[in-house]
Amino acid sequence: MKVIKPQVGPKNVPDQDHLIIGVCQMAPIFLNRQATLDKAIDQIELAAKEGCELITFGEALVPGYPFWLALTDAARFNDDKQKAIHSLYLEQGVTIERGDLADVQAAAKRNKIAIYLGIMERALDRGGHTLYCSLVYIDNQGQIASVHRKLHPTYEERLAWGSGDGHGLRTHSLGAFTLGGLNCFENWMPLSRAALYAQGENLHIGVWPGGLHNTYDLTQVLAKEGRSYVVACSGLMRKSDCPADMPSLEEILDNSGEFMANGGSCIANPDGTWLIEPVIEEEALLVAEIDHAKVRQERQNFDLAGHYSRPDVTRLVVNRQRQGLATFEDE
Repeated sequence: MKVIKPQVGPKNVPDQDHLIIGVCQMAPIFLNRQATLDKAIDQIELAAKEGCELITFGEALVPGYPFWLALTDAARFNDDKQKAIHSLYLEQGVTIERGDLADVQAAAKRNKIAIYLGIMERALDRGGHTLYCSLVYIDNQGQIASVHRKLHPTYEERLAWGSGDGHGLRTHSLGAFTLGGLNCFENWMPLSRAALYAQGENLHIGVWPGGLHNTYDLTQVLAKEGRSYVVACSGLMRKSDCPADMPSLEEILDNSGEFMANGGSCIANPDGTWLIEPVIEEEALLVAEIDHAKVRQERQNFDLAGHYSRPDVTRLVVNRQRQGLATFEDE
């Protein structure tokens, strides 16, 4: 894995204001849950050797984003071909309750590193047969601190994923920073962002399946809006990453370009300038040291949850209850 660091930036002087972060742009071992988790653990170990206290991974990394939906006429109803692919996808989903993330949690604890990991969650509390695009935060003690299920899948994603809820709209403290994260097009949703801003977010993690077109403009815009550091962490997907035994492989390859997802991972400073510009068409670990003092400097003239907010005029109400089909009231 190539390691990329900024040419200029804060000096590596550990103090209460500084945090070293890693952004892992990697391809999954497509449609293979355990192999992808093993590959992610290797990158966690690498990030720890680089001094990182936080590492992020792309949207739906485990076991992969459903790229075939746009390539195989996926909207055809009750189609045997789509059922076959979906069955495999569901079987390879991540079930947190059975301990699928236990090795990742152990790696977090062993390396004292926090992790944002994008998964396809096979949620037992919703029956176990629907996938949710979930962003999991694991703290540096190896504990799962939040699981945010994407509020609304985007366009063709609705053919494969269920709609989430607000339970995971939470922030987490790490050193001087307050972290929050959203999946893909959720980063375009002002009220979802506001829910994190209201909790003091100053390091925003946006995860994406991959694509420079997604990350180039928005990352800098959100940094300027939030006066925060903003990470865009993308996946990567090449034709060569498709397994030979994948259903409908020939059709997928015929209809795809060389890259189904070309990356675009990057980091923006709180003033909207680049700390690390977008990286495309290669797997890489982006490593940067960030400085909370820069957040405080930019909040001097605009703090949208603080002195520049007017809760007496406009105010957001957030429902963070985990949604489910039934509530059981046993004696």
